[in-house]
Amino acid sequence: MDAETGVTIFGAQEKIPMKTILILAYQSFGVVYGDLSTSPLYVYRSTFSGRLRMHESDEEILGVLSFIFWTLTIIPVIKYVIIVLSASDNGEGGTFALYSLLCRHAKFSLLPNQQDADEQLSTYRVETPRQTKQGLRVKNFLEKHPYCRTGLLIIVLLGTCMVIADGVFTPAISVLSAVTGIQVAVPSLHDDIVTAVSCIILAGLFALQHVGTRRVAFLFAPIVIAWLFCISSIGIYNIVSYNPRGIWSALSPVYMYKFLKIAGKDGWISLGGIVLCVTGTEAMFADLGHFNQQSIKLAFTIVVYPCLILGYFGQAAYLSKHRDDVAESFYKSIPKPVFWPVFVVATLAAIVGSQAVISATFSIIKQCVSLCCFPRVKVIHTSKSIHGQIYIPEINWILFLLCLAVTIGFRDTITIGNAYGLAFISVMLVTTCLMALVILIVWGRNIFWALGFLLVFGSIELMYISASLMKVPQGGWVPLVLTFVFMSIMYIWNYGTVKKYEYDLQNKVTMQTLLSIGQNLGLVRVPGIGFVYTELVSAVPPIFAHFFTNLPALHDFLVLVSVKSVPVPYIPSDERYLIGRIGPKRLRMYRCVVRYGYKDIHKDDHKFEDRLVARLGDFILTGEDVEDESFSCDDGSDGNMQLSGIRSSSLVHAINSDGASREISSKGKELLGISQVEHPSRPNGNGNGKKRVRFETPKRKEPDPAVIQEYEKLKEAKEKGVVYILGHSYVEASNASSLIKKLAINVVYTFLRRICRGPSVVLHIPQENSIEIGVVYRV
Repeated sequence: MDAETGVTIFGAQEKIPMKTILILAYQSFGVVYGDLSTSPLYVYRSTFSGRLRMHESDEEILGVLSFIFWTLTIIPVIKYVIIVLSASDNGEGGTFALYSLLCRHAKFSLLPNQQDADEQLSTYRVETPRQTKQGLRVKNFLEKHPYCRTGLLIIVLLGTCMVIADGVFTPAISVLSAVTGIQVAVPSLHDDIVTAVSCIILAGLFALQHVGTRRVAFLFAPIVIAWLFCISSIGIYNIVSYNPRGIWSALSPVYMYKFLKIAGKDGWISLGGIVLCVTGTEAMFADLGHFNQQSIKLAFTIVVYPCLILGYFGQAAYLSKHRDDVAESFYKSIPKPVFWPVFVVATLAAIVGSQAVISATFSIIKQCVSLCCFPRVKVIHTSKSIHGQIYIPEINWILFLLCLAVTIGFRDTITIGNAYGLAFISVMLVTTCLMALVILIVWGRNIFWALGFLLVFGSIELMYISASLMKVPQGGWVPLVLTFVFMSIMYIWNYGTVKKYEYDLQNKVTMQTLLSIGQNLGLVRVPGIGFVYTELVSAVPPIFAHFFTNLPALHDFLVLVSVKSVPVPYIPSDERYLIGRIGPKRLRMYRCVVRYGYKDIHKDDHKFEDRLVARLGDFILTGEDVEDESFSCDDGSDGNMQLSGIRSSSLVHAINSDGASREISSKGKELLGISQVEHPSRPNGNGNGKKRVRFETPKRKEPDPAVIQEYEKLKEAKEKGVVYILGHSYVEASNASSLIKKLAINVVYTFLRRICRGPSVVLHIPQENSIEIGVVYRV
């Protein structure tokens, strides 16, 4: 368990006790399977909502049931349980997990802030299996063509936007389907009352998000288990009572062919309702980080899958004798003595399923922000002990308003289901495309395996998407509009961020230029420590020169702080900081790269300042050269290596006490008592058998007086105070830019920057100690 994040990461080779697996499997019911388990409430109603009708024979109902059975078997069981769950990123799953996995094995990222030191992270698992010729060709082709990498990012954003759309439709259809059951017991109840009750439940659900789920989370698993017990028991009762023999004929896939032959186009369109039986399947992979493969596989195969099959077969058996009750087949199939208890459990299960999807939406928005694909928003952690329980106020109320608009606007689960089906099946197709690349590039399998996976599962999902697209006029247009809006926001934000970074990189300031400016203007040192925040990780940003030109004064100690995300889910706290020196020692200028994973918690921690200064002190005491080795950079660089910030031919890697990797010269080794040792190759392939060094505590020589003096000056500067220097940037498109680019940068990106949270808020910088520097970027 990481002491800072409180996250327990199960290694791929670690053997987990069976007791732990059973506990995790029990907990997964309330988090993973709430949405999937409530789908029997609306599948049959959505399937027979169009012109499709059941005749005297059972061909239609058996054909629909056969589609449901084989869809539940092929997609959740074969695709996800057997294959996709094995493609975890350090135990994490989901769209961004697959994307980050690909970015670590190939240069697919569009933001050029990767460093060689990132590959030394313990969570940066890059297994390098023997690549096939086809895999290398595909990898090189994607790396060589920027448009292909941009297309890959667009596919990832498409899946992400569809997940956000799920966060709108799932609460609406789940709660409305559950509450509609009242009309079975009270037929005179008006639809407006049902809609109003659903809206009240939704309002309460979203209003309580800021509290978090920690206080009621222990009830989620029992509710979902009780619900699965209800649908399976009712299913067995209906099978025995209405069709104990004939209903099992649906196990034959022949009935799928007969169904499409009899129903024709109407049967094809009805597939858009059948596909709702696998809603929430993606949650098995997306929520993998909270549990593990064994627990999710165990819970689904032993409990969830059999219960769902019995529930659907039971409803089909009831419909085979009561064809007119298809609109409310589930509630009308419930025996009257247990109707109200089942209704209460169904409503609670719908709320649990909605809560899980809302929490997943918060999580994926946070990942988007970490990977520079979404404007900065406020992230509140609702639990100090349970990882992943977060609350984003802006997203919460946007989801609530959209969910309320969908519920009031449609007032019908059939129309909402038309929109819902297109949203989540698109996410599955994105996962299929990314998974095919993982099989080819990450796993190193033959291209025929990747193409086989893509063709088999992609063709099934395209079949359902084509059926859902036929329902675009009947509600299917909503997820398309939402996806277009959110994707435009994400892509323009990422595009603007990349262009801004490239501008900084192209206009970086060399150390010689900076020193010459200081000599011409007269360099003045003021007491204290200055933290200059910049996105660049390997150069002096132009904003610093702008500040230095207008105010030629530097603090006693100056630190360029770069906060960046690495394509890994988590980074241990002792590997978070990279410290290096910039320029000659007399300048006392340093660089600190603070690294976070895309699922790491950015705590509102006032100890960040103390931690950073402590790491800087450790670097001065243990990571410096005895003498100032020559510092001249005629190549336009800032004179800092990616690991340590010092250029020298005699440097070697070292692992210091805080776990960070840095470089130390031979003279520094002699001073600090460091010996060279063989570092065995890591199992993940990062080690490559290279020689590395480590510290030895005994027989150290006395530190150099200059080092002690600099360390004492650092402590004095800390007592004088810390000042945070940030850039307040204005981004504009250049005059030579196209009209589309000007619209994207000058209008959309500028608007998003104005309404989003500022860097000082996101980085938890105290306003009273901050200085903002205005600068215009023309990209």
